[in-house]
Amino acid sequence: MSKTSKRAAAEARKAKIEEMRRAERARERRNRILTVTLSTIIVAGLVGWGGYALNSADEKEEQQAAAAKKPVAGEQTWDKKKLTRNHVQGAVDYPMKPPVGGDHSQAWMTCDGTVYTEPIANENAVHSLEHGAVWVTYNDKAADADVRTLGDKVSKTPYTLMSPVANQSGPIMLSAWGRRLSVDKASDPRVEQFLTKYVQGEQTPEPGAACTGGVTA
Repeated sequence: MSKTSKRAAAEARKAKIEEMRRAERARERRNRILTVTLSTIIVAGLVGWGGYALNSADEKEEQQAAAAKKPVAGEQTWDKKKLTRNHVQGAVDYPMKPPVGGDHSQAWMTCDGTVYTEPIANENAVHSLEHGAVWVTYNDKAADADVRTLGDKVSKTPYTLMSPVANQSGPIMLSAWGRRLSVDKASDPRVEQFLTKYVQGEQTPEPGAACTGGVTA
């Protein structure tokens, strides 16, 4: 092969190599652009989802806060300032049955999701209400199935207690400090509303006080 032919072949190989390098650099640029674009889309998506999730969480908290301020439909209320909180010995003549506040025993009724199958002393139960408990009561007008359902719910809910009260007016009643709700069925959605609102709710005179270690019988 002549020198001229060799030089031409070398230049052709050089040109081919340079063309391959340009093509490789172009592929690398395209890959980088694609990677950056995809990353931007992913990050934007995550940021958007994060913002949506935060907004949803904020809206849910706002809705819960608004719901907590609304009274439960049909509930009765008593002025907290008129419900005295003295520790006394012996029986107290409460104006409401079951009582929702007033003077009470120094010992509270254990209310850590406790279900009592026999009547309990009002004076001990009222002290539990002072600690932020909800007291679920029922009489012989309540269906056995409803009593079982309520017992299951109470047993899973700290700061609640349950017992029979024969002389109450409604079949099922829920009492918190200064608050009362009467329902006919355990399935009434207001039962859950009342528990959510008043277990350690804003009405509690002594929030955070113990519901364990009290009287059990």
